[in-house]
Amino acid sequence: MSIATWVLLGGLILIAMMLIGTLVARLPLSGAMIYLGLGVLLSPYGFGVLDLDPIAQSAPLELVAEAALLISLFSVGLKLEVPILDRRWIAPYRLAFLSMVVTVGAIAAIGMFGMGLPLGMAVLLGGILAPTDPVLASAVQSRPGDEHDSMRFSLAGEGALNDGTAFPLVLLGLGIMRLHDLGDGGWSWWLVDVLWSTIGGMLMGTLIGALLGKLVIHLRTRHHSAIGMDEFLSLGVIAVAFGAAQSCLASGFLSVFFAGLALRRARNFPLAGTMPLPRIPSAHGHDAEDPATHSHHASGAMTRAVLGFNEQLERIAELGMVMMIGAMLPSVGSFTNLWWFVPLMFLVVRPASVLLGMAGAGVPLYRQVLVGWLGIRGIGSFYYLVFALNHGVAEVFAPELVSLTLGTVAASILAHGITVQPLMTWHERHPVK
Repeated sequence: MSIATWVLLGGLILIAMMLIGTLVARLPLSGAMIYLGLGVLLSPYGFGVLDLDPIAQSAPLELVAEAALLISLFSVGLKLEVPILDRRWIAPYRLAFLSMVVTVGAIAAIGMFGMGLPLGMAVLLGGILAPTDPVLASAVQSRPGDEHDSMRFSLAGEGALNDGTAFPLVLLGLGIMRLHDLGDGGWSWWLVDVLWSTIGGMLMGTLIGALLGKLVIHLRTRHHSAIGMDEFLSLGVIAVAFGAAQSCLASGFLSVFFAGLALRRARNFPLAGTMPLPRIPSAHGHDAEDPATHSHHASGAMTRAVLGFNEQLERIAELGMVMMIGAMLPSVGSFTNLWWFVPLMFLVVRPASVLLGMAGAGVPLYRQVLVGWLGIRGIGSFYYLVFALNHGVAEVFAPELVSLTLGTVAASILAHGITVQPLMTWHERHPVK
C-alpha cells in the first residue's frame, strides 16, 4: 500500500477506537481484545493488510516494543501513590522476585521434560513468559486514590517490576545457549546482570526522577519559568532515565519505572507567607493564580499534566502493539504444545508461583487465588521474544518460541480480558479486612 493509504487506514482506526470506546467500556471486554481482533482482521488471516514476521523483522519490532514498554512503565510509576519505602511494596517485590523465579523454573522444567527443549532454550522461554503486564488489563491497574486496594496495587507493582527483573533470566537463557557472556562461573551474570542491573536501575531512576522533579518545581515556583511543555518533560525523563541506566549496564526498564515513582513524589516547598489556593476557583478567573507556579500546588499540577500526556501515549502504544500481535498470529505455526501448555501456565504454574511467593505474608487465600489468575501476559513477553530472536536464537528453535509466546499472550488477552471485570467487581463488593 502507498503511504497515503497507510495514513488513511491509521486515521480511520484511531477514530473508530474513539467512537466505540464508550461501547467497549459497557461490555465485559477489554480494549486489548478489540485491538487483538483488529490485528487478526488486518493479518493474512483477514484482509492481508498487515503481514508481520517476528523472526525476519525482529530488529525493528524490538525497538517498537521497547518504546511501548518504556511508556507503559513510566505511566504506571506515575499512577502508584504508595511511597517507595512503604511496607505495602513487600507484596509486589515478593511477586516480582520470588514468584518470578518460581515461574521461570517451572516453565523451564516443562520445556525440558514436556517439550524436549535444551536447558538454555527452556530457561529463555521461562524468562520470556514469566513477566506480567502492568497495562493490558486496565481494570486491574492501581488508579490514583486506590492505594488502599492492596490487590490492585500488588498487581500493578508486580507488572511494572517484573518487566525489569525478568531481563537477567532472559540473559541467563541466552548465556547458556552461548549467545551472551555470563563470565567464568557465571560471575559476570551475578554481579552485573542481576545485582548491579537491578539495584543500579532502581537507584538511578529514583535519583533522576527526584532531581528533575525538584528542578522543575523550583524553576516554576521561584522563577516562573519552565512552564508548560509537559510533554517534553515526560519524554525527556523517560529518555534520560533509560539512556543513563543502559549506558551504565543497569536496567533501563527499572530505571524508567522508578523515575516515574520519584517524579510523582517530588515535594512542594511553600514560600513563606503564602496560602494554598481555595478549592473553589475565584469568580474572577483572570485574577486566579496558576497552580503550576504556586508553591503549594506545583508538584500536583506537574504530575497531572505529565500523567495526562503519558496516558494518551500509553493508549496509542497499547493499540499499536496488541494490533501487531494479532497481525502476527499467523506466525503461530504449531498448536501441538499450545493446547496443553497454556492451560498449565494459567491454572497451575502462575497460581503455584503466587502461593509460594506470598507464603507467610498473611495475605488472604482468596486474594492470592485472584492474583494467581490475573497474571496477564502482554507487551513485556513480546518484547523479550523479539529481543531473543534479534540476538541469535537458532532458526531451529525460533518458530517454536514464536508459537508458544504469541499463543500464550493471545490466550491471556482473551481469557483475562473476559474475566477481569467480573472478578474485580466481585472483589470490590466483597472486601476482606
